Amino acid sequence: QVQLVESGGGLVQPGGSLRLSCAASGNIVSIGTMGWYRQAPGTQRELVASITSGDNTNYADSAKGRFTISRDNAKNTMYLEMNSLKPEDTAVYYCNADLVRPGQWGLRVRSNLWGQGTQVTVSS
Repeated sequence: QVQLVESGGGLVQPGGSLRLSCAASGNIVSIGTMGWYRQAPGTQRELVASITSGDNTNYADSAKGRFTISRDNAKNTMYLEMNSLKPEDTAVYYCNADLVRPGQWGLRVRSNLWGQGTQVTVSS
């Protein structure tokens, strides 16, 4: 079974840093665009940053200059380096990926998956 597993969340003081990881596991043919989203209580889930298979990146305005998204295709893993964290960055962070897995009769099946989320809390 293909799944995404996030790690690296936690409690950090304002101005601190955290590095989130998202590892894809299972029978995967290829992974396309991957992204980090976040959702704070009472708000909608929003895009933080995304990265294509060719390493083209896109950031929300709130993340520009502070967060860096990257991926290691050999490890099927995506990262989010977060610096200068602010209390308003507090949220559950989710990873998302477009991926292709083997299907029946030699076909390829495209799926969009979400991880279970990891809590990031920025507080003194």
